[in-house]
Amino acid sequence: MGNGIGNLVARSLPENTDAKTFEKVLSVFKEHYAKNSRNKTAPYPGIAELLEDLKREGVKTAVVSNKADFAVQTLVDDFFPGLVTVAIGELSGVARKPDPATTLLAMEKMGTCNVVYVGDSEVDVETAKNANISGIFVDWGFRSEKQLRESGAETVVHSAKELYERLV
Repeated sequence: MGNGIGNLVARSLPENTDAKTFEKVLSVFKEHYAKNSRNKTAPYPGIAELLEDLKREGVKTAVVSNKADFAVQTLVDDFFPGLVTVAIGELSGVARKPDPATTLLAMEKMGTCNVVYVGDSEVDVETAKNANISGIFVDWGFRSEKQLRESGAETVVHSAKELYERLV
């Protein structure tokens, strides 16, 4: 559903749900998700190899997600061990995407401002714009090429190989 687990829970509950119930459901969801975040989750084809190639080229990489930070850390460690320089999920007190805060934090942690944002949704298109960085968007993820272009994406790629060629 995008935009963080708080929004996922809020959208799943009836309108006018009280704050106490919301917090309880959010807590139960986080506990469940911590145990099950890998269920039906796998890297897209070619992404692990892409990250290996980029690392060999000396390119730093980051994952910036609206998923809970604990899940981002676990998934990156499990699927891309040693291949991602910085991984950041939803953090308490830090605005989530499309606000550029987590993207700028990743850039700071990597020690660079020479960045290309790679994403798969309209939230990512907006995040790149808000962070004032260029973006490359992939049509095999959350949204189609048509949807990405309608949200303002100028560069859309169709494979991990094409993404690699654009990045190096």
